[in-house]
Amino acid sequence: MAALERHWSRITPVSLALLPLSYLFCLLVQLRRFLYRRGLLPAERIPVPVIVVGNITVGGTGKTPLVIWLAQVLTQAGYRPGIVTRGYRGESPVWPLAVTATTQARLAGDEAVLLARRSLCPVIAGPNRAAGARQLAAQGCNIILSDDGLQHYHLARDLEIAVIDGSRRFGNGLCLPAGPLREPVSRLDRVTLRVTNGVPAAGEIGMHLEATGFSNLAEASRPSVPASHFISDVHAVAGIGNPERFFATLRELGLKIIPHAFPDHHAFRPQDLEFGDAQPVIMTEKDAVKCEAFAKPHYWVLTVSAHPAGDLAERILQRLKESNIGQETA
Repeated sequence: MAALERHWSRITPVSLALLPLSYLFCLLVQLRRFLYRRGLLPAERIPVPVIVVGNITVGGTGKTPLVIWLAQVLTQAGYRPGIVTRGYRGESPVWPLAVTATTQARLAGDEAVLLARRSLCPVIAGPNRAAGARQLAAQGCNIILSDDGLQHYHLARDLEIAVIDGSRRFGNGLCLPAGPLREPVSRLDRVTLRVTNGVPAAGEIGMHLEATGFSNLAEASRPSVPASHFISDVHAVAGIGNPERFFATLRELGLKIIPHAFPDHHAFRPQDLEFGDAQPVIMTEKDAVKCEAFAKPHYWVLTVSAHPAGDLAERILQRLKESNIGQETA
């Protein structure tokens, strides 16, 4: 997959050669969605509102920070949100899995643990999101957030929020494997809201990720320090969908970085972070949950928070109030 990503930003001989597979992929995903819409494949309705946050492209767009922000907004509005997530690359022998702040990332996946820590909401991980949503509703959650669940049609939803990468957008506009699309761009015509991590286009709501400080990964209390704490070169480590965004953020904060990009959801080992010196190593929150067990005093994590522009919170809460199920549970 990593080798193909070089061809996803433009039309190349490789992407053209993969066009037949791309057309077949598009046909299959549209057929699958049609079958769910017609009821020929069953979608399970949970007796509480379900908000899906996802995207139509492969790789990171900022979905997880937006889910954390939305969980906080809903909590402040009087809801009791719970989050379901895939638990991608988690090795738990049992699913669904209740995830807490102390759950090992190896079992639940990095994003699930990060969601449990930052959202302060119940989190259930597992391939069957409907089963996880049922479990959360039984625990007293009166609204469900589905992280990266746009294509998981087995779980019926009340609102869909698509997150768009403002810099990479939709690449060459082709479906996998010739391009980065999980579904055709036309799928966005049917979502409730479109949120763009970066500069929005017409009909989209902008969002930016704000750096809130650096914490030492080896310290239990993890006091936060500003970027000015780092006066020399630092090693920047990112095993996320778009490492360049993380590197750009560090540069914007004034840091001189030595970038080290790893595959998305990389299972870090101690030797991955050995660079032959004692310079600070700065990583993303998602990577940090996998590196805590072997953290050293010069390992740091950058914390970020999502800040959507405009009236996104009000629009979501109004949509919930307009639906009968939202009135019953709010």
